[in-house]
Amino acid sequence: MFRPARALSVAAIAAVLTMTTLFTASSASAAGVNYVALGDSYSAGVGAGNYLSDSGSCKRSTNAYAYLWSNANSPSSFSFVACSGARTGDVLNSQISALSSGTSLVSLTVGGNDAGFSSTMQTCVLGSDSDCLNAVNTAENYAINTLPGQLDQVYSAIKAKSPNAHVVVMGYPHLYQIGGYCLFGIGDTKRAAINEAADTLDGVIAKEVADAGFTFADVRDIFAGHEICGGLDTWLHSTTLPLDESYHPNSAGQANGYLPVFSQS
Repeated sequence: MFRPARALSVAAIAAVLTMTTLFTASSASAAGVNYVALGDSYSAGVGAGNYLSDSGSCKRSTNAYAYLWSNANSPSSFSFVACSGARTGDVLNSQISALSSGTSLVSLTVGGNDAGFSSTMQTCVLGSDSDCLNAVNTAENYAINTLPGQLDQVYSAIKAKSPNAHVVVMGYPHLYQIGGYCLFGIGDTKRAAINEAADTLDGVIAKEVADAGFTFADVRDIFAGHEICGGLDTWLHSTTLPLDESYHPNSAGQANGYLPVFSQS
């Protein structure tokens, strides 16, 4: 009569113990967490302002989601090595060394620069619809055919250096609202092509992340309604000065877009 109750209590205790060992970026207390933020300009916080003086051309921002999360959660250690312009090779050659066997949390955005999305955007803004569509097609082909192997190398290196870490790979948002209004800007044909390229890139990244056993954090839904040409509450820069901040999240995009998605991943 009492055996089922005893079995239930043991199961309940086991479940509680299991839950206490799980860690995600949403943990209320980050005591004992060693956090390393890797990646490109979207993780560095280019476009969000307030750049750390010692980050130089990497333009690491105190408004970047990684920095904001660290300030809010006070992990035991925080290493912020994301850098503007970083490709998969840069992460492997210049950033992976920040990881160790004691690293317990890793965040990352990478892949957009490898696929040439910066030059694609330049072509789309300055060229014809046909030029833009051709550039997008080239970028998508690279993302589909070449990028997976490059991402696998990065993810394998992270796993080798920090085998027990919770790794969150952040995606990229749609840049444009289709049908939205901009005083100066590109038409819907180009906007749709650029958003489609983001979907292709995110799809490739999500698959490789799943294969690696990491967590993919998709930001497209939370950025919906806050894209370029989406009104006053825009979380992304259009063409702006300095030029390297164009098509990057502003401080609101980091705080209201990337940070909550990362925190819940």
